[in-house]
Formats: sequence, C-alpha cells, structure tokens
Amino acid sequence: MSQTVEFEEIATELKRRIDRTVWCSMATSDARRRIRSRIVHPLWEGQVGWLLTERHSPKARDIDGNPWLSLTYIDSAEEQVHIDCRVEWESRPAEKRRLWDWFKSIPPPQGYDPGLFFPKGVDDESFGCLRLLPWRIELWSLADLMAGKSPQVWKA
Repeated sequence: MSQTVEFEEIATELKRRIDRTVWCSMATSDARRRIRSRIVHPLWEGQVGWLLTERHSPKARDIDGNPWLSLTYIDSAEEQVHIDCRVEWESRPAEKRRLWDWFKSIPPPQGYDPGLFFPKGVDDESFGCLRLLPWRIELWSLADLMAGKSPQVWKA
C-alpha cells in the first residue's frame, strides 16, 4: 500500500535523489507495443522535466507514437524514484535556446554541453527538447521496504 502525498512533501527528497543519481532508465513502447528502455539524463524544474535528445531517433519515434513513458532512478543506496510522464516536444525556438543554455550552464555531472551531441548547435534540425509532465511520482527505498514503510506517491 502506498502513501499519497502532496508534491511539496517529496520535493526536497526527490531533488536530492535525482541530483545524486543524475542518470535514469527511460522506458517507452514502440509501434508494436514492445517496451524499450535506455539511459537518459533529464534535468528538472520543479514538477517539469526536460530531456535533450535526437529528434529522429528510435526514442523519438516511440514518443511520437505514444506520449507516455516511465523513468526510474536508482542508486547504490537502493533509493528509488519512479516517474510516470506524458511527454511533449518543445518547438519554440526561444525555449529551445533557453534549455540549451541552461543545460550548458549547470556544472557536470548534472549539466552538460549539448554541443557535444549536436555540433551544429541549437538550430540543428536533429536537436529535440522533450517536456516531461509527470502524472505519478513514487519514492521508495530498500530500507523502507525492509522497515515495512510504504512508498510515498504523488499524483497530479
């Protein structure tokens, strides 16, 4: 059984876990409803996540066919974050520029230079920005499980 909470109740712990883990596993489904997962590196602004990605990749095709995905962060302390999202492509040039600059301005390992992946820059047609809009976030850990504590769950 899970414990439903307000976002403010998990915001600090969510940020701590995401900042410590940085990378997460993202699962999408392809046109034949087969699940695919890969490692990704989103950044978060409160309840909204951002992912910079190749606009014509298998991941992009999956998202174009089904805008629902799941992210899982887990670290060596077995502290988990599961985020189920609806995703949208960001197409406004000014917002894509803001995201490019924001990702680049944050020191590694949280931030990185998008130019490493998109050498033609922010105007490269292959440069894509995904807005991650969670509908459910779950925090749990192995220690919680062993102590009989329920996961904390936020729902939009």
